[in-house]
Amino acid sequence: MTIDYDVVIIGGSLAGRYAALVATQLHATVALVEPPINSRFLHHHAMSEIGKLAQSLNHATDFGIHATQTSIAWQEAMLYTRSVVSNIQQQSSPATLAALGVDVIFGSGQFQSSPHLAFTVNDRLLKARTYLLASGSRSAIPDIAGLSTTGYLTLSNIWQSLKEPTLPKNWVIIGGVPQSIEIAQILARLDCKVTLVVESLHILPYADPEIALLLQAQLEVDGVRLLTQTVVTQVMRIEHKKWIQAGDKAIEADEILVATGQQPNVEFLNLAAVGVKWRRHRLVVNNKLQTTNRRIYACGDVIGGYDFVNVANYEARIALKNALFFPRFQVNYRCIPWAIFPHPMLAEVGLTEAQAKRQFKRDQVLILRQYYKSVAAAQLRDETTGICKLIVLKNGEILGASILGAEAGELINLIAFAMSQKISVKHLANLASVYPSFSEILEQAAREWSNYKLNNKIALQDFLEGFFHFRRNWNL
Repeated sequence: MTIDYDVVIIGGSLAGRYAALVATQLHATVALVEPPINSRFLHHHAMSEIGKLAQSLNHATDFGIHATQTSIAWQEAMLYTRSVVSNIQQQSSPATLAALGVDVIFGSGQFQSSPHLAFTVNDRLLKARTYLLASGSRSAIPDIAGLSTTGYLTLSNIWQSLKEPTLPKNWVIIGGVPQSIEIAQILARLDCKVTLVVESLHILPYADPEIALLLQAQLEVDGVRLLTQTVVTQVMRIEHKKWIQAGDKAIEADEILVATGQQPNVEFLNLAAVGVKWRRHRLVVNNKLQTTNRRIYACGDVIGGYDFVNVANYEARIALKNALFFPRFQVNYRCIPWAIFPHPMLAEVGLTEAQAKRQFKRDQVLILRQYYKSVAAAQLRDETTGICKLIVLKNGEILGASILGAEAGELINLIAFAMSQKISVKHLANLASVYPSFSEILEQAAREWSNYKLNNKIALQDFLEGFFHFRRNWNL
């Protein structure tokens, strides 16, 4: 059998293009099978900046200053968003990848097992030593009576589907994945009426509960109506209006966004014929990111989990090194941060407080808290809403962090780096950050550990002095 490539990447996601770029850096011969790219993530982040602008305009209106009309702001927002998306996509465009030696093939295909493992697309037979699935995911649609006939939007098409010069006014968002929380706030700040319905006790059930509840409170301040522990049972259309039955409440809406989860784009790849298994909303992979066919790897949201670009890119690097060389690298998410981008931003890495106290003895875990209001940069920028939590052991090992506030994404990167290099929390207290800057909050939180150690040292000295004083008196 003649091998045409070292790796064939079945793309359709940002991770697919990133993987192709990394493969060229590893001097591999690579083909990228590329259906139309899903740019919803890029649209989404550009729109979040518009949400911040809308909030500032609302504040300006409150003080009697003329603000841009919402409809004009919306049209300008979409023009800005398309421009930003175009610029970002150009960095890993098919033309750029082709110039680097990637064989970019547009179209959809499937695997074949006979006579040899290969991938067919556009009547071409692509043969490679290994294959990488980076085909992304699409919205998983819940089984709700009347939903399909009433009509709805998803995370994949929300921004591209809104063609009218004005936004729909009343929204119901079903599901509490990170992106739907961000969108709820964006829409509320664009003067829409938004109801967010989630089945869990609070939003972001995998995040630190204290942090999640603080973010939940901020969403409510921004005007988002939150219905937690609530199930949507029916959707219907009555006289040109959409109605949602959520628990015991009937809610009128102009538009519905379904964001209950994702499912992998794998149905048409003929995976069963080549021995690749998947269960419901994820491919089955081992800790080396091999599927149940050892020559086929996978990365990104096609293997399940939330759709975070940095996580997908990390997985792409691990999968490619295993696919192109000896498969010995294993994924370890302990030091991989994640963030969502409402305002204020939320970011986490490692263990939460609850996870740490389950994994270690409770009296060995210290929680170091510091609030943004104590940081000069936060005061200067009027960004005083926020908290930084460091989860550490008494010996100074950093187990994790949860941050809600301005620049949380940048701050969490510092913590993730410290954890990956096994840097003790005491060294964070000696950062000597530029003043004023938000990283000052890390120094302040880390000093709490130093104060704890100092207080314990003083307590020990007092105990020893008392003990020896007792011994001397007893001997007399």
